[in-house]
Amino acid sequence: MKTTNILALTLVIVGALNWGLIGFFNFDLVTTLFNGSLFWVARVIFALVGLAGVWCLTLYHAVGQEEQMRMSKQ
Repeated sequence: MKTTNILALTLVIVGALNWGLIGFFNFDLVTTLFNGSLFWVARVIFALVGLAGVWCLTLYHAVGQEEQMRMSKQ
């Protein structure tokens, strides 16, 4: 589970950095790296980033449980 969370967080960070580059500089790094015949790789990366984002939604539940445990110890 921890490995999945780290992988998902890494992919979400990659996606966020790519969106930041698009927003600030109109530069899509992933598409630039995998352009032409390797465009399918960019599509796979985009799909994995999307799935990682959905997975990271489940982390809100873990954060809520952590907060409850901390409050019950006080």
